[in-house]
Amino acid sequence: GIHLAESGGGSVESGGSLKLSCLVDGYTWRSYCLGWFRQAPGKKREGVAVIRDDGRASYADFVRGRFTISQDKPKNTLYLQMNSLKPEDTAMYLCAAGPCQEMETSLSGAYYDGFGYWGQGTQVTVSS
Repeated sequence: GIHLAESGGGSVESGGSLKLSCLVDGYTWRSYCLGWFRQAPGKKREGVAVIRDDGRASYADFVRGRFTISQDKPKNTLYLQMNSLKPEDTAMYLCAAGPCQEMETSLSGAYYDGFGYWGQGTQVTVSS
């Protein structure tokens, strides 16, 4: 199977930056897309960013221009660079490997049943 492990979360002030990493083990780069999702207490899970095998990236409107998803294939690592962080970005951030179409449509709020593989998450807290 595929195993994913996130790191890089923490606490920052509003306007600050963080870079999340996700080590992906057992992944065949062409089989799935990779993506970042987030979930805050009491709220539904949101798609944040998705990247295809060829490097094409898609973003939710609420992070476009502030967050950048990237991948380093030789290192089997997925990244999420987060700039201009806001208190409303506070959430548990999870990386996932799953079907491209479903993950990409989730970025606009469409339901995604979570089929695929998930990490345990890393907490991001942004204070005002």
